[in-house]
Amino acid sequence: MFRWHLATICENIGEHSYRYSDCMVAAAISELNPRPFLKWAGGKGRLIEQYQPYFPSHIDTYYEPFLGGGAIFFHLSARIKRAVLADINPELVNVYRCVRDQVDCLIEHLQDHQRCHSHAHYYAVRQQHYLPPLQRAARLIYLNKTCYNGLYRENSQGHFNVPMGRYKTPAICNPGGLRAASVALQVARIEVWPFEHILSLAGDEGDFVYFDPPYHPISVTSNFTAYNRYAFTAADQRRLQQTFARLAWRGVRSMLSNSDCPFIRELYRGFPTHTIQSSRSINSNARRRGKITELLVTSY
Repeated sequence: MFRWHLATICENIGEHSYRYSDCMVAAAISELNPRPFLKWAGGKGRLIEQYQPYFPSHIDTYYEPFLGGGAIFFHLSARIKRAVLADINPELVNVYRCVRDQVDCLIEHLQDHQRCHSHAHYYAVRQQHYLPPLQRAARLIYLNKTCYNGLYRENSQGHFNVPMGRYKTPAICNPGGLRAASVALQVARIEVWPFEHILSLAGDEGDFVYFDPPYHPISVTSNFTAYNRYAFTAADQRRLQQTFARLAWRGVRSMLSNSDCPFIRELYRGFPTHTIQSSRSINSNARRRGKITELLVTSY
């Protein structure tokens, strides 16, 4: 799948010796060490070490219905044969598709943003709408790298509305990192889907599903569940639990992250739960940032 594109990417990175069998593709991905290319609220990069004991030893098809920054996908990418990545945010899905399919052109657009970056350029770009897919992808990455705290937020019309951050020299374009991510994404189908769509796909031996939904708020002031115009409510959390339970009944290995609160513990009562040490980095009150616990729920 995408062998010509993979060959081009590896050659650009300087890896000339791959013959592109599945085994060698996995070796290439492992060597390149792909990582998330977006800053994302709730990203799991710092928690992977704690998650490591709970990942299945064998994965054929990996599913992630709440894609976000994709830290778990990139961490597991050298071990999986196929992936289905989804999110309800069409702009996020477009970025991943462009990284997968048009990474060199995307890099050129990002280098243009790097050269032009300024206060005026940021707000001019933020006001842009109805761009072609490649320019939209470059716009989102640029704004993500230069906005306040890497926060993704939309207003009720679906327009990005985060102010510019205070970065002296933001790393807007990382060609090597983007090309490594592109190699990893060659095995992935990337779609705009609600999380329930997973029920029409997963069910085979070797499937593994990871859910990283917007977390249920642990207090009134921590109610950050709407990174776009679609809020994630308590009713949505219950529908997600039903989806998780149906997959478990089929024997599909599933893992889910969420906040450590009575509501979530009650929802997943009967499933193995594991306490994860985390930290809260986004809060208007600096005193309320710091160490917290989260839940990791597994169906196995």
